[in-house]
Order: sequence, then C-alpha cells, then structure tokens
Amino acid sequence: MEIIIQASAQAATEIASRTIAHVLRRKPHAVLGLATGSTPVQLYKLLIDMNLDWRQVSSFNLDEYVGLPKAHPQSYHSFMWANLFKHINIDPQNVHIPDGNAPDMASHCLAYEQKIRQAGGIDLQVLGIGTDGHIGFNEPSSSLGSRTRIKTLTRQTRQDNARFFGNEDQVPSHVITMGIGTIMDARQHVLLAFGPHKARAVAQTVEGPITAMVPASILQMHPDTRVYLDPEAAEQLQRSDYYRWVFEHKPLWQRV
Repeated sequence: MEIIIQASAQAATEIASRTIAHVLRRKPHAVLGLATGSTPVQLYKLLIDMNLDWRQVSSFNLDEYVGLPKAHPQSYHSFMWANLFKHINIDPQNVHIPDGNAPDMASHCLAYEQKIRQAGGIDLQVLGIGTDGHIGFNEPSSSLGSRTRIKTLTRQTRQDNARFFGNEDQVPSHVITMGIGTIMDARQHVLLAFGPHKARAVAQTVEGPITAMVPASILQMHPDTRVYLDPEAAEQLQRSDYYRWVFEHKPLWQRV
C-alpha cells in the first residue's frame, strides 16, 4: 500500500488522474472499475480534460441503489453519464452499471460477476471510502471474500448520503455492490479520501488491523493499492512523515 499525501485534494487528484491515464495509454482496451459520490467528481473532470481515447475501454461500476429508476438524478447511472460518460468517446455497450431494478437480483449479481470475468478482470479500480471504512457499499461486518450482492445500508451511510437526496428518509435502504472479494481481484487500486471526516477511517484502513469491521483495511493485503490523501484526511496517521518522505524520494522508474 502506497500512501500519497498532497497539499490539497486537487493536487492529490491530479496525481491519481495521471496514474489512470498511464493505464489507458499503455492498454487501450483496459477495464476500469469506477466509483461514484462527491470524491471522484474532480478526478473525472481531469480525465475528461486529458482527451484520452476511451473507444476500447470497458467500465464496471461498484454499485447502484436498489429501486431507483435509472433516470433518477441520484441514481449512479445518472451520475456516471453526467460526470463522465457523456463527455468521452466510450462505447455505451462497454459501460456496465448494476441494475437496481433487475427482476431477479440474485441472477443479476451472478451475471455481473461473469461479465467482469469475460472482460478479462478489472485492471484498475477507483475507490472512495466511507466514514465507517466501507468500500463500495460493503458495510462493516461484510465478508472479506464477498461477491456482488445486495447489501442493507447502515444508518451512518444513509445519513452521510442524505445531502444528495434532501433528507435521510429519501435515501434507499438497499444497494447492489461489488463484493470485497471482487474489489480485491482488481490488479490495481486508486483510493481517494479527502477531508477531516475521513481521517479516522483512513487511519484504521492504513495502520489498523485487518478486520471486517473496517472493510477497507483488507486493501493492506493487495499488492498494488495507492491511497491519495489531503492533509486533513491524513491527520490521524502515525507515520505520515514517512509516507511523505517515501513519495518525495521515489526513484525515477517508479514515478508514473
């Protein structure tokens, strides 16, 4: 796990965007795992501005609310098309987002996993992190080997997402999410976390024990996870000075 602490969220996001661009230039038919929420919005803006070629790229989103129509302004279908897909030359047939209104949810989740395998697996997965340490919508106590499935949101997550809906009562209670095992299969992870409200979850993820009660902590076991932070999100890390030193002194061949 590489911890990259920058002076601002913008600076950290710019470095993350270059990492993703490097993958797409090296492998034009790359498979990306994509995240939603406020954290990756600036990342997607930067990728749009790079004018990359997305014609052969395939994408798989982490999650979707159960019961929201695709056209609902807070559905992740709407989010992805508004913030990324309509601005790039990706083939719509290569875009995959869980269907929160699938008539047979269990079969749909199995099919989603199969589509990821058929695409060759995810090359790079973009991640955010919840204030309780969840990735995707794998809430605390989720199995560390879980696969795409329906999850019930915690009260904390619904409160955190209420700002997008107007109030907590409007936030759906259930989601489809890639499982932790599915996320761990990705060849590379880019995790973004900004602001003091993420500091505790970041510290538990990076320096705490690996536990299902902090789902993101399993990323310690992944061979290529990069965590991009601003100073506020890094403020509870005990070894932040070391992480800064490592990044500033990387050999040239590691600078991507």
